[in-house]
Amino acid sequence: MDSALPRLGFRKHLRPAVVPGDATYLISEHGVTALEGAAIAALAPLLDGSRDLPALAREMHGVLSPGQLGRLLGQLTQADLVAGFTPGTADAGRTGEQDDEDDATSAFWESAGLDGPRADARLSAGRVRLLSAGAPEAGHAARDAFRAAGIALAGTDHEDHTLTVVLCEDYLAPPLADIDAAQRRTGRPWLLAKPYGTQPWIGPVFQPGEGACWHCLAHRLGHHRSTHSYVGSALGLAAPLTPPRAHIPASRACALHLLALQVAAWLGGFRDAGQSAVWTLDSLRGRGRHHPVHQRPQCPACGDPTLVAARAGQPVVPVSRPKVTAGGGHRALHARQMLERYEHLVGEVTGVVRLLARDPRCPAGLNAYVSGSNPALLGNGVRSLRSALRSHSAGKGVTELDAKVGALCEALERYSGTFHGDEARVRGRFSELGGDAVHPNSCQLYDARQFAGRREWNARHSSFQFVCDPFDTEAVLDWTPVWSLTERRHRLLPTSLLYFAAPQPPGPVFARADSNGNAAGSSLEDAILQGFWELVERDAVALWWYNRTRQPQVDPESFGEEWIARMRASYARLGRSFWVLDLTSDLGVPVMCAVSRREPAARTGGADGSGRREDIVFGFGCHPDPALALRRALTEMTQMLPAAVDTALSFEDPVFRDWCTHHTLADQPHLAPDPAAAVLGPADYPYEPRADLLDDIEDAVALVRRHGMEVLVLDQTRPDLGIPVVKVIVPGLRHFWARFAPGRLYDVPVRLGRRTTPLPYGELNPIPVFV
Repeated sequence: MDSALPRLGFRKHLRPAVVPGDATYLISEHGVTALEGAAIAALAPLLDGSRDLPALAREMHGVLSPGQLGRLLGQLTQADLVAGFTPGTADAGRTGEQDDEDDATSAFWESAGLDGPRADARLSAGRVRLLSAGAPEAGHAARDAFRAAGIALAGTDHEDHTLTVVLCEDYLAPPLADIDAAQRRTGRPWLLAKPYGTQPWIGPVFQPGEGACWHCLAHRLGHHRSTHSYVGSALGLAAPLTPPRAHIPASRACALHLLALQVAAWLGGFRDAGQSAVWTLDSLRGRGRHHPVHQRPQCPACGDPTLVAARAGQPVVPVSRPKVTAGGGHRALHARQMLERYEHLVGEVTGVVRLLARDPRCPAGLNAYVSGSNPALLGNGVRSLRSALRSHSAGKGVTELDAKVGALCEALERYSGTFHGDEARVRGRFSELGGDAVHPNSCQLYDARQFAGRREWNARHSSFQFVCDPFDTEAVLDWTPVWSLTERRHRLLPTSLLYFAAPQPPGPVFARADSNGNAAGSSLEDAILQGFWELVERDAVALWWYNRTRQPQVDPESFGEEWIARMRASYARLGRSFWVLDLTSDLGVPVMCAVSRREPAARTGGADGSGRREDIVFGFGCHPDPALALRRALTEMTQMLPAAVDTALSFEDPVFRDWCTHHTLADQPHLAPDPAAAVLGPADYPYEPRADLLDDIEDAVALVRRHGMEVLVLDQTRPDLGIPVVKVIVPGLRHFWARFAPGRLYDVPVRLGRRTTPLPYGELNPIPVFV
């Protein structure tokens, strides 16, 4: 036998077994391959790595011709089942522990799709530089684990090395920024790991110039760590506060050896998408999950940090967009398409949306989803932080899919509307910015008497109802450009009015963002429309709620929607009834309010007064199509229902607790239909369907212009998300929070004939809208 020729055999991760008269089976950890035929059955026992091609030809003489043998071996080799082994590395009949270990090593690398000897040689030649970011004592145990895995360590930082491994106690530890910068300067890959806690983290492997950097990961992690950041900042710390260490010798040893395994696989040449993810390990339950880390195009370290600001500086130009009816509105994509496109953004570690789940309090037969805390409530201090943690982004819908997509889109909308630091900003005084600047109180609409009593008011009410300080036209602050669809030019509004959690200098708070007019969509066009209709809806709600006018009833069943009967039955099982009011204002776009209460037969006695409680809930809807306005109102009411059903959770909110325990239809008669008005149906709403979203936008702009107002749009789309998000502003339209400046709140009810004279300021509804 010519010792220079490779010896042929099945790959080391395969174990052949010939079942006479049946087939030849190749057994591996990944499954079983069956090879049929007498030829392979005869050849299989000879493919043990001890014979070269001439030897196989001699032993197969009379069974296979040299040509047949060559073709069969070629097929097996092409299928990656047979390989050639260098003499001396895979001798048949070898004995001894080292020989068995060599075979096991080759089998491991072959299972990874690599050539065993070459991968093992790469591992042996590799060098790892081990660094610590706040966990110095871990280095000793890690070195032992690496050496046990056959990983050579670089003696000094200057010694040539293949991979840098960084150990930390927190993936947001400040030293990691400098380490990331140094690795990107040298172009060397590095792996980050936290080998502590009941949930150790391993990865990702950062490769400068390819994919995400540490700053991309840190941005996502920081989004989920608002509480930690607040506590750390309040204590004067440079990083978020971290929990104490929690491990036993076995758990820490397990984490370090798994880390060594990942390092060895990388050095050996194995590449997998999981290496670009954070691998979290539940050491108590034996579970693991990969959380992908994606590059942020706007990352200031590895991307273009001007992308977001540049978008705001461009005109917002809607284009023709054929519409589809999806859930509660007209969109460019169906709900299923939206979920498929953006569900990857859900994830508790590296996702934008921490969770996406059915509201556990939602009664059977109804649909409501939640999707993480609400950044619209983030402000300064623990009070607003607690509100943000209690309040979730949520979704509603007739179907479970619609509710799920709604919750996802609301969370992405609010994330996009949160200040990240790369937004377009112009520093200046209102008095110096000329006609481009819009006075913030034309949007916030506080009354002078609200400014005067703001300290007492703010102390008694939630963050939603916050009253800002009177605006100082000489104050220097940040302004952000918004596009006027009406005048087709840029205007300027305070940045803090447009983005949640925008930085506020010490001193007076002149403007603060809320979610009014914020919307995500399947296209820029439907996002603009959703934001606009929300403004119309809340304006109509404010006109009704604070004036406490009686409104006509809408007959839901007259719209011919079969799901309404199912919904009514579900409510009846809860001992509840519901009805719908028409709130349509002078703007003419249908606006409805759905109201539900517990009926007397469902109330039980109790010393706490629970037997008298009606637990009234309501929801609003607006859309040019009255059927969709109705759908939105009814499903939003259902979205609010779980809070009334599960009082143990909902009553953390003192405003809602007071509403449910003290207010009934008898003392809030404006929630009941006007008995003197005719009941409305579809025929009472003039509606002309349009096939294109652009037509609806142009109609909306024309409508606002006729009423002497202006439509402003800020494109808040984030490059790393891709989902279109906007904030729509129409100065002059009312918010449904308590904003009592002169104007539409007093004048429109008179013009509509709901009142004969404007209601005096002191007689406005003292209960602010709280949904």
